[in-house]
Amino acid sequence: MTVATERQEFQCPGPVVLLGSGETSEVMGPVYETLLRRIGRPTSPRIAILETPAGFEPNSPQVAERVADFLRRRLSPFSPLVQVVPARKRGTPFSPDDPALLEGVYRADLVLLGPGSPTYAVRQLRGSLIWHALTARHLLGGTTVLASAAMIAAGAQALPVYEIFKVGEDPRWEEGLDLMGLHGLSLVLVPHWNNTDGGMELDTSRTYIGQERFDKLCRLLEEDRTIVGLDENTALVIDPALGQGAVTGRGNVTVIRSGRESIFTSPQTFPLSELGPFRRATGRGDVPADIWDAAVAALSPSEPAAPAVPEVPAEVRRLIEEREVARERKDWARADELRQRILASGWRVNDTPEGPVPEPESS
Repeated sequence: MTVATERQEFQCPGPVVLLGSGETSEVMGPVYETLLRRIGRPTSPRIAILETPAGFEPNSPQVAERVADFLRRRLSPFSPLVQVVPARKRGTPFSPDDPALLEGVYRADLVLLGPGSPTYAVRQLRGSLIWHALTARHLLGGTTVLASAAMIAAGAQALPVYEIFKVGEDPRWEEGLDLMGLHGLSLVLVPHWNNTDGGMELDTSRTYIGQERFDKLCRLLEEDRTIVGLDENTALVIDPALGQGAVTGRGNVTVIRSGRESIFTSPQTFPLSELGPFRRATGRGDVPADIWDAAVAALSPSEPAAPAVPEVPAEVRRLIEEREVARERKDWARADELRQRILASGWRVNDTPEGPVPEPESS
């Protein structure tokens, strides 16, 4: 094993960002800005947009380019290098199994997948080279943004929205890509949780499925599955390095686990144990060895993976949560007392618009 490979073995996974809708809306602009600031590259962060979820549509290149143009404009102060990766369909010249397309993912600081068909995305990405590359980049510190269809597809079970809502097939689940299974979390991901496009006549919440059909779907899930529903124009940043989730945007995040429903509002944070038996993936061994080695090799010394972040101790996480409650109650004396206890534990808290971010005091 090379020195570079050994160094990368100990990098922390990057954040996985779920968008309930609005990946090209101005309300999500601050989310992207915060992500790029965290990446810490002084100039020209690399962003890769995968066409795959909409690869069946004749105009998928134009759809992806519109997203790219939005990011170039909205993030212009960062001078991002935005690349569209045309991994559209297996068995074509633009296949998710084409090795020539992997470099754009390996070198990306942020990879975005968005609208399209959840079941199509699963069929094209499961076991593909491009999905293995994305997984390796995530484990090496890259940021992954999943919106709309891609968010559904990335869950342990995927909701076949079009088949149910448009075609009239019986409600069911299909096997998903299970990205967060790497971290011990068996999640069912549902965007457009509070959608009201149907008005008073048609319930289009729960990604257009409606409450009644969705309740039936819930009864079909295995007990260990956790449902994560995101309102529109809302983001959930799942950060394995910090062991926490952070809510931002205009709406709520609804978590249903073991029959218990919890609702988190912006700018709340919560420990990832709220989603299940969280454990941070170690990296090597979770993807094919040749993919892992290529992903590590693509990160040159001048473009390192995200710096390793020590895991936040459970006691420190508890103190941070208590402090947030005190701040919400405007009990500033109690909040200051808790801050001092956190400092005494060797950590400090940076208060950001997305919620509290803990850091080791020595950093």
